[in-house]
Order: sequence, then C-alpha cells, then structure tokens
Amino acid sequence: MGEKIIFATGNKDKMREIREILSGIDAEILSMGEAGISLDIKEDGQTFEENALIKARAVAGQADGIVLADDSGLEIDYLDRQPGVYSARFMGEDTSYEVKNQALLDCLAVVPKERRTARFVCAVAAVFSDGEAFVCRETVEGYIGERPAGENGFGYDPIFYVEEYGCSTAELTREQKNEISHRGKALRAVRKELEKRIGQGGSAV
Repeated sequence: MGEKIIFATGNKDKMREIREILSGIDAEILSMGEAGISLDIKEDGQTFEENALIKARAVAGQADGIVLADDSGLEIDYLDRQPGVYSARFMGEDTSYEVKNQALLDCLAVVPKERRTARFVCAVAAVFSDGEAFVCRETVEGYIGERPAGENGFGYDPIFYVEEYGCSTAELTREQKNEISHRGKALRAVRKELEKRIGQGGSAV
C-alpha cells in the first residue's frame, strides 16, 4: 500500500463511512488527526464545491499524498434551500443537532408534506501532490418528516426522510445509507476517478 489518502475531517462517523466506501482501494486512508495535521480552516465559499476545495487545498499544503475533503449540507426548499452551506454552522457550531433539528421542525410545523421537499448535498474534492484537483457533487432527494426518528445516523439524518424507504436516513442500515446517501454517491464517483489515477504500485498517475 503505497499511496496515502488523507481525508480532511476529524469526524469519526464520517471516517467510518469513507473507509467503508473506499475499502479495497490501493491506498492507506487517514483522517487529519491520524496524519498529524491540525488546521483551523475558514470555509468562506459560496457553494459546497468551493468549500470542499478550500479544505482540500489547505490540508494539501501540509500533507504528503492525495487529500480529499467534503462539504455537505441540507437544503430545504420551503426555507429557500437553507441551511445549505451553513448546515454545520446553523444556530452555531456548538449547538447540538437535536436542537437544530427541532428548530427546523418548528419552522415547518404547519407546512404540508408536499412542500417539505429537501435534499442532502455532498461535494467531495480531491487534490493531488502536483496540484491537480477535481470535485464530484451528488445529492439525495427526500423530505423533512414531522418528527425525528432513528439512531443509526448523525446530524440531520433523523429528520430527513426518503420516500422509497418510508423512513428517515437515521433508520436505514449502514449498507442502505451508503447505497443512497449523497456522501456515498459522491465518494463512489471520486473512487472511480482515483482508480484511474492510482497505479498498481499505489502512486498517483
């Protein structure tokens, strides 16, 4: 295993998903902490793609290997696609998602299901040691339920419902979530690109 892939996050739940979806690729997958990198990155982009690239390039400046970074969030159509790129900072970064989720449910308290449409968006950026970069963006469509449900997810998962399963993404199994999730789809798209660039010896080509 020659190449290192450093994912610009310290989120253990996210790293578990990343390792599951990228398993088998010819590279060692590390979090920022595992790579010994600590940065305070200002995410001031206007889009998910911009923020993902900002994070990836910042970490790439201190890393030896391929750097991946994602920016993801929840867009609620009734709320003009908010919280959007501010999903992690909605009501403050230190505010629990239990509080955030209830606040969004309160905003939609009298809104009928057909107007509660929403989507999770994920952009994953990859930056190589030579500066080459690309971004993959994917979404999963759904709606905001009337109450939180499920223990298998994190963040906004308990209030985001998927029509085809009739439940929240926090009620899906890990396998189901990886199959349909915005991050799962974006990571699989990134994986295809990485496999084109990582040779048999594990070096980027």
